[in-house]
Amino acid sequence: MRLVVIAMTISTLIALFGTPLLIKILGRRGYAQAIRTSTETELYPDHDSKRGTPSMGGVAIIIAVLGGYFLTHLLTLRPVAMSGLLVLFLMVGLGVVGFADDYLKIFKQRSTGLRARTKLIGQAIVALTFAFLSVQFPDADGQTAASMAISFVRDTPVVLPLALFLVWVWFLVTATTNGVNLTDGLDGLAVGAAVMSFLAYVLLSIWQYGQNCAFEVTPFCYSTQNPLDLAIVAASAAGASFGFLWWNTAPARIFMGDTGSLALGGGIAGLAIMTRTELLLPLLAGLFLIVTVSVILQVGSYKLTGRRVFRMAPLHHHFEMRGWPEIQIVVRFWIIQGVCIGAGLGIFYAEWVRA
Repeated sequence: MRLVVIAMTISTLIALFGTPLLIKILGRRGYAQAIRTSTETELYPDHDSKRGTPSMGGVAIIIAVLGGYFLTHLLTLRPVAMSGLLVLFLMVGLGVVGFADDYLKIFKQRSTGLRARTKLIGQAIVALTFAFLSVQFPDADGQTAASMAISFVRDTPVVLPLALFLVWVWFLVTATTNGVNLTDGLDGLAVGAAVMSFLAYVLLSIWQYGQNCAFEVTPFCYSTQNPLDLAIVAASAAGASFGFLWWNTAPARIFMGDTGSLALGGGIAGLAIMTRTELLLPLLAGLFLIVTVSVILQVGSYKLTGRRVFRMAPLHHHFEMRGWPEIQIVVRFWIIQGVCIGAGLGIFYAEWVRA
């Protein structure tokens, strides 16, 4: 528990005091994201007040996560573990893809950034590399960082061949990162929800550490490799997101951009895979799933019937178009995220109690 507190404290401080430095650097150079404006044929929420706000704030989040993880290991003389390093690789790799997207938005003033196909290819390369490496490098017991079994609260009997496992991980990573990216449309919404998800994985990883098969083999122990190191990663990500939220809450002084949203989504997906709780992800990242489904429904309905389900998608913009204040939408969506995570942790704990 001491390691978790140290990691969260360090990453929070780095993000809290490092973000304003990034704001000054980006602000002086005018590195602000293009804002969509309404046209005669297409209406958008009025975000003109956000014009000129610096983007690429995800750089501060990534630096804070790395600082929290590695400084904790350095201060406590604890060796790093493959599980934690792989989750960090996924976060940084996807953050690089997001950085390229932000670059086009800022320097080319193209609000759509990278082409959808290009972004998906970049995400796929990082996700597939992560998936392949996660089932390499077995430890002394022959256990790898991830398992090729589909997992719910722990591994299920359904074990995938390597090719299908790679596709499964790619799907989880792509779905989660795009979910966070779609949710990042209002000040503080996505990063605040991400704080809750990472805190859930802190609790879950600590529990798995206390009941780990490495200490005592029982019929109901957890086979997660290095759960304490995963808790340090999750705590670092939670602290970094929390510190960044101070500057990203309405009215935002900086946006995290795709650099941040893809990195955070990758961190959440990576923790789900490494903790063997993949099918709990729809609850532990519940808000991101809901927002993604709203976009799927909107696009599907329009293509099939020519009618829209919502005034605008993603879902939070629908409520903006209905006149809800931004802060009201954000807080209510955070409540929804909290309920989803509570349900996910409840299912996780109930399985152990029943066992």
